[in-house]
Amino acid sequence: METGRKAGKAYEMDMCSGPLFSKLVMFAVPLMLSGILQLLFNAADIVVVGNYAGHESLAAVGSTSSLINLLVNVFIGLSVGANVLVAQYFGAHRMKDLEETVHTAMVLAAGGGLFLVAAGIINVILNLIFVIVLHMGVAGVALATVISQCISAALIIRCLVKSDAPYRLKYDQLKLVKSKLFAIARIGLPAGLQGAIFSISNVLIQSSVNSFGSVAMAGNTAAANIEGFVYTAMNAVYQTALSFTSQNFGAKNYDRMTKILWYCQGMVIAVGIFMGGGAVLLGPGLLGIYGSNAQVIHYGMNRLRIISGPYFLCGIMEVMVGGLRGMGCSLLPMFVALTGACVFRVIWIYTIFAVSRTLQTLYISYPVSWTITFLAHMVCYGIVRRRVERTA
Repeated sequence: METGRKAGKAYEMDMCSGPLFSKLVMFAVPLMLSGILQLLFNAADIVVVGNYAGHESLAAVGSTSSLINLLVNVFIGLSVGANVLVAQYFGAHRMKDLEETVHTAMVLAAGGGLFLVAAGIINVILNLIFVIVLHMGVAGVALATVISQCISAALIIRCLVKSDAPYRLKYDQLKLVKSKLFAIARIGLPAGLQGAIFSISNVLIQSSVNSFGSVAMAGNTAAANIEGFVYTAMNAVYQTALSFTSQNFGAKNYDRMTKILWYCQGMVIAVGIFMGGGAVLLGPGLLGIYGSNAQVIHYGMNRLRIISGPYFLCGIMEVMVGGLRGMGCSLLPMFVALTGACVFRVIWIYTIFAVSRTLQTLYISYPVSWTITFLAHMVCYGIVRRRVERTA
């Protein structure tokens, strides 16, 4: 793709031609590393609380995370909408539409609310000050996170302003373009609602975990934090599938889209098995970082064995969603997630879990729901692909 942007060549990638697998890896690996790096800094919240405020405070942090994610996922969904549109316009060489989408997305983000290492370091330092020095406990962790995220957002905006690419942010062009706003919302809101739906089901599961007491809650929190690293690595492959599919959809390279899907499925399975299995094998040592309570580690291992081991199932499910959203289809995966995640898990809690009230029974609902949802997404992908090719 000859775009003629010399300054941007260092970090831009032609996703529509040339060797595919190597480009997928080159795109996914930095996303994995940056996501894991950010999560390392965020994990400092849990580590500091677990070691300096006790397992009761650790349990309290975990019990609120699903509620917080419910809101956060809505805004993440809107960012997915912007991502899809920008990639499609880039692939179709529609640069004016691309610029309008970037500026509309930035106005939307500002109204709703890398220099990544600096923000993370600030988060860690503030955690240590607020929790250890000022003895603010959970409130100190929350305050440190808010401050560091604001700094991170400011640095990202600065990066966009300094760019010479078509997606460069220009303050004098910040305005809401109605057509782009609706297009972002059309793709992004269902994606956000899908994330919120998962969070709702997780809130129900969290409330069930809470019934086993603060030690079980603390172990669940520590294990979930470890699983976050596995999910973040797999999510980078989802983002890769989304971006590559979007650009090739815009360029009408439909055959290449099929290769993208299967390459990304292979990548996410490899990442999920390697990191998920590693989390189980190294689980006792990793959980020990969050606190030395033997019972907390015991409960954490219960979760890791059942959820982290087969976590690759979540990855292949999400890659299918990336393929669907890359083609501009967002409502269908939302409805599938509503049925496969939220409804299924609610039914599970009030039937299977009601009969056998153990944490193991509760955790099994995760891999089962991932499998069901993945199969449904596969059917949906086939239907949407045929429709796209018929209307091409």
